[in-house]
Amino acid sequence: MQSAAASYSKLIKDEAKRLGFSFCGIAEATFLEDEAPRLETWLKGQMHGEMHYMENHFDKRLDPRLLVDGAKSVISLGFNYYNSDLQSDKESPKISKYAYGMDYHTVIKDRLKLLLAYIQTEIGEVGGRAFVDSAPVLERAWAKKSGLGWVGKNGNLINKKHGSFFFLCELIIDLPLAYDIPPTKDYCGTCTKCIDACPTEAIVAPQIVNGSKCISYLTIELKNEIPQEFAGKMDNWMFGCDVCQDVCPWNRFSEPHKEEAFHPHPDLLDMKQRDWEEITEETFQRVFKKSAVKRAKFAGLTRNIKFLKNS
Repeated sequence: MQSAAASYSKLIKDEAKRLGFSFCGIAEATFLEDEAPRLETWLKGQMHGEMHYMENHFDKRLDPRLLVDGAKSVISLGFNYYNSDLQSDKESPKISKYAYGMDYHTVIKDRLKLLLAYIQTEIGEVGGRAFVDSAPVLERAWAKKSGLGWVGKNGNLINKKHGSFFFLCELIIDLPLAYDIPPTKDYCGTCTKCIDACPTEAIVAPQIVNGSKCISYLTIELKNEIPQEFAGKMDNWMFGCDVCQDVCPWNRFSEPHKEEAFHPHPDLLDMKQRDWEEITEETFQRVFKKSAVKRAKFAGLTRNIKFLKNS
């Protein structure tokens, strides 16, 4: 006879699939002992650059029970965002696939809230919180612990069936569930394509990314001017970067997403190099309405485009 925990876990995973999540795994909410020294070393090495918020809530990043009272389970989910469409002008400044459509924070948070509401309706009084890349949660560590895949040399979680073009998110709840078994093998093997291809040599060792050198950091998180040492090394990226994922052999299994909200604005992929170099704030607001690109703001995006043009 199936236990209540196993029955609840199946119920949750079936509903997650119905809501459009690509996969779902569950781990016990405990202290992430293995991650503590890694995080401490990464921070001490100043690899977070100007992302000073990474220094905050060290204990909460390692223990979900400090985020949700009575937490028993961490439900990790993946949501596909892969798009095979490319910008038509090959000379045009590039934008990461994840930012083609609506801001994923909003889209996925809404689905997570529906999943939590479903759990509360079907199971009973269950407390919990939804997290989408906006709180001190080590999402890749939890995804790995939940059996969703392994952390590749580029620091991204890789799934054997889906590659790595997906968003990670979590529900942390106070309900005991049946827990998945994490993978015991790293399937990257001897491959170093991501390390070799990184334009700024940000992947300093397998699974260790110097965030302060990453193009995504330089074009999104960095608020000051981009250092001249990166002139000519940005590979024409104006927002984010997909290089380490584009070259990853596991992404041959990536399939285009089916999420309407992630389709790009009709004008986005057809804008020419000159269109970007002459972009107005009005066009920015129209093309990137409700987009994650708003994080960089108009001033940040034009700074990036100007840097690419002059380097």
